[in-house]
Order: sequence, then structure tokens, then C-alpha cells
Amino acid sequence: MPSSLESSAATLAAAKTRSSARRLWFDLHSWIGMKLCLLLCFIFCTGTLAVVATEIDWLIEPAMRVTPQERQASWGEMLAAAERAHPGLRLRSLAAPHGERFAAEALMRQDNGELLRVWVNPHTAQVTGQSSWWSAQRWLRDTHRNLMLPPKYGVPLVALLSIPLLLMLVSSLYIYKRWWRGFLAWPRKGKPRLTWGDVHRLAGVWSLGFMLLIGVTAFWYLAESLGAKAPLPPTIVQLRGAATRAPLAAQDVDRAVAAAQAAWPDLKISSVRPSPNGKALLLEGQANGWLLRERANVIGVEIASGVILGRNDGQDMSVHQRIGEAADPIHFGTFGGWPVRALWCFFGILLTTLSLTGAYLYGIRIAESARTALKRRGAPAGAP
Repeated sequence: MPSSLESSAATLAAAKTRSSARRLWFDLHSWIGMKLCLLLCFIFCTGTLAVVATEIDWLIEPAMRVTPQERQASWGEMLAAAERAHPGLRLRSLAAPHGERFAAEALMRQDNGELLRVWVNPHTAQVTGQSSWWSAQRWLRDTHRNLMLPPKYGVPLVALLSIPLLLMLVSSLYIYKRWWRGFLAWPRKGKPRLTWGDVHRLAGVWSLGFMLLIGVTAFWYLAESLGAKAPLPPTIVQLRGAATRAPLAAQDVDRAVAAAQAAWPDLKISSVRPSPNGKALLLEGQANGWLLRERANVIGVEIASGVILGRNDGQDMSVHQRIGEAADPIHFGTFGGWPVRALWCFFGILLTTLSLTGAYLYGIRIAESARTALKRRGAPAGAP
């Protein structure tokens, strides 16, 4: 008999310990949500829109829109067209179209130092228009990344949110018993607290994996901003000599691009930029490495002779460098084309919904607690 009583007491004590731990996690979850819900919601919303920001610009800016054709203009033709349209400006880079109905983008530096976007039809090599450096994509990116503050302050401030985000992820696994059963638990109808509580749990369960990816990559951004940034790859040797502002001939550019492509057949070129002295080209793009930004793969070629000046292959990077280069493709979903970005956008909407419903539920709980306290004191519910 005593052993039975001791066993029951131990079971009761263990249950109380689990209940206390769950309550602690719940209080932590609620406190973080209460303090940071609006800021997190803003970051989630701007991040979601940043994933499709180029498409938003395409809707706003008519010069970005082109009709698909069979003929593809060469890099030299597009580059020469941009320089002919603005002979007094210096070409900084020429990027391939973002999609099938998008124009190629030439960035040109004006005399006042500001950048100008010049849009070139990738089929006819005709300039379709120009627009300011500031765009929906730029605004959303800078707002999401550093809240439009100087990067050295804004980036660590935003990235610091990765810590409470990961804490909320862990705490939710303790709060929500048997959470793996919630993937198909459709919200019940009834009181707002019941319905929106189910919506909150459903959105949370489906976004667990995505929240982990965003939290880990954001924490990496925090580490980078505090000094853990990976070393840059070696600079490709460039020709010395006085800078020239002479326009580049299309045939010379195409010859240099062909030489670079012959030396590195696996490189899918996404952008071309002249060297500072204007005598060489640097070509960036994707090659055999996975989860890398285009800048990780670059080859330099002398325009006049077609001599290869050097190349950096993303596959040769250190583990530290590979982690740094993989952060952006994972965080923004740029590694798998529009299907992955559409999926990232969907999960971003879930995270935004999660923060809004969490704040709403906390407000309902506070209001109910206030009404209960008033009733216990015998005061009417609507009393001040």
C-alpha cells in the first residue's frame, strides 16, 4: 500500500513539474509575442513582399515589360544599346532578364554618383526606358533588411529578432501538445478566441520548418554583422592602366564573352560588368555549386585579347564562405526559380498571419482576465 501511494505521489509530482514547465514556456511565448508582435509582423510582411518585389516593379514600371520572341540579343548588343542611349554615363553592370517577359537591366552611374536603371529588350537590343535606382524592390529590401537605418545599426537590429523568433519556435513545441496532429486540424467555428486560436495553431504548425530556416539564416546575418563574416574570395587580376570611357563595341564584348564561356562551359552567365579601367569584363552566374549567389562564380577576361585573367569557382570556397553565400538563397528562396519563391511567399503570409493572430489572442485573453477580475470585485464589466 505505501509503495502504491509513493508511486501516485511521484506521478503527481512529475505531472506538476511538466505543467509548470509548460506554463513557463507559455508565459515566455506570450511575453515575446506581446512585446514584439508588431515589429515581427512588419518584418514578416516586408520580407514576404521582398520575395516578389521584382514582379511588383514589373507591374509598376512599363519599361520592364517585353513580349517574348525567338531571337535572343547578345550581351554585346544589349550593352552597346545601353551605352548608346546614355553616352555620358558609365556602365556599372548588365543583368540578364529576371524572367521570360522581363527586360535586361543595365545599371549606369550618373555624374552625381547616383545609379540609373536602363531597361533593354533582350530580343531586339532596344532600350525600352529608364527608371530610378529607388524602386519597390530596393525599398522593400532595405526596409526588411535594416529598417532604412544605416546598415551597421539596422542589420544587427533586425537580425537580433532571430533569437526571440527561435525561442517562440521552441516554446510552441512545448505548449502545443502532440503538435504533429495539427496539420489537418481545420479551425472550429464558435467564439472568436476558439476560431482564431485554431487558425494560430494551424498556421504555426505548417510554418515550423520555414520558421526554423528564417530564424537560423537571420541569426547568421546577426553573426556576420558582429564580425563573423566569411573572408572574400581572392580578387581576380585586372589590367592596370588609365580608365577609359570609350564605349564598348558589341563585337568585342561578344568575343570576350565567348572566350569566357569556352574556358568555363558550365557557367550560366547572369550578369556582365566592365572592370574599373574598362579593359576587362567580369562575368558572374551559376555553375555547378548549389545554394550560391551569382557573385560566388566569376570569371575575368580581357576584352581586347580574350585572355582569361582568372576565375573564382564557388565550389572551391571554404565551408565558412559557402555558409555565407547560401544564406541569401535560403532566406529569400532564390535557389529554385519562381516555384520556390511562390512557396516562400506563401509561408511568409503564414508567418504574418501567425503574428497577427497571436497578438489578437493575447488581447482577448487580457480582456477576459480584466472582466473576470472586475466580476470578482463585484464591479460591472463595463466599469472604468
